[in-house]
Amino acid sequence: MLADSAILKEDMAWISSSDLPWDKLRNSTVLVTGATGLIGMTTVFALLAADRDHDLGLQVIALVRSPEKAERVLGSHKENAALTFLQGTMEELPQLPGRIDYWIHTACPTASAFMTAHPVEVIRTSVEGTASLLEEARKRSARGFVYLSSMEAFGEVNTEELLDEKALGNVDLSKVRSCYPESKRMCEMLCTSYAIEYGVPAMSIRLAQTFGPGVDYSDRRVFAMMTRNAISGEDIVLATKGTSRHPYLYTAQAVTAILTVLLKGTPGETYNAANPETYCSIYEMGEMVAEQLAGGRICVRVDENGDASRYPAPSFLNMDIGKIQRLGWSPAHDLVWMYRRLEEYLREEMG
Repeated sequence: MLADSAILKEDMAWISSSDLPWDKLRNSTVLVTGATGLIGMTTVFALLAADRDHDLGLQVIALVRSPEKAERVLGSHKENAALTFLQGTMEELPQLPGRIDYWIHTACPTASAFMTAHPVEVIRTSVEGTASLLEEARKRSARGFVYLSSMEAFGEVNTEELLDEKALGNVDLSKVRSCYPESKRMCEMLCTSYAIEYGVPAMSIRLAQTFGPGVDYSDRRVFAMMTRNAISGEDIVLATKGTSRHPYLYTAQAVTAILTVLLKGTPGETYNAANPETYCSIYEMGEMVAEQLAGGRICVRVDENGDASRYPAPSFLNMDIGKIQRLGWSPAHDLVWMYRRLEEYLREEMG
């Protein structure tokens, strides 16, 4: 079972011991959308760990699309009285309980292939789903609402200077994959608009690419592919030249950032969350994995026939995290540490 992972348990203990205003959650109900995704799942585990360790009297509602996946990912907690599964989608929200105090909205398509094949669905799921959730939060006088945006909301940036939350670049609307960053921007705008017009305490957090324990072994994203290649001793083959440079974030630290914004953020605001120590190009990251994880047994190659259209245009995203640091949050550790944790978890899952 996923929750039986020793390394995941270590992460949950670390989150639970973090310096957060846990008392704000006492006797409250928290809804987590996308609860079987990597970040949603880790958030659910973290809330249940904090409930146990701090005796919070929490009720956690996990909104899931697939009951089968929920059983596989969260099933070890199904007997926990603090957890309730609710089946539904962003396109068709189920009947929600009358009282929900805090809303953590993580649900969103994340696969590049899906974005290019189904751009309409990406836009509608993101924008209409977020608008529906915000309206439900307004009706229930929510105490906090945090929307998980993405570093891709920055668009194409051609400078390596630090980017604060307002330093947005271009989004090319002639490219179908732009459905993702443009819808992320619109969802951030919805949160700001609901905060200003209706007083909903809604905030957005713009996450760097996040990985760590909980990643499925077959995950197709670049960090999972590189880790698998290090384990199997196969060369890392990139579909692009890997020139984009941006930071990364460890899953447990992403969750503490989310909870920091939820419990301490200013309504209507957007916050960057990243680890500046991890800033590098994708190609450089591949070289690091080949050397540090695989001991130099593999190398990095670029597939000249790769389909680059499925990926974001090359860009620099050197995210300034000063705003969220002023709330009391900071990341820790470097990229090698993150990859070693992921490798240890995947090897653990392999048995």
